[in-house]
Amino acid sequence: MPKTKTHSATKKRFRTTASGKLVRRHAFKSHLLEHKTAKRKRGFRKVYDVSKADAREIRRLLGLR
Repeated sequence: MPKTKTHSATKKRFRTTASGKLVRRHAFKSHLLEHKTAKRKRGFRKVYDVSKADAREIRRLLGLR
């Protein structure tokens, strides 16, 4: 049986923590930033947990299952 390939777009967008949780960056931080408030942009810096509904599919694309 051949090796499974990791989905390249997924590996750029998600990573796993040491405990095995999946995390993602916040959207809306890439462009058109001058009209967004500093408070809003600071909030985009945090990493967020992936929702439980999406986690199973993302794990499959990363080859973790």
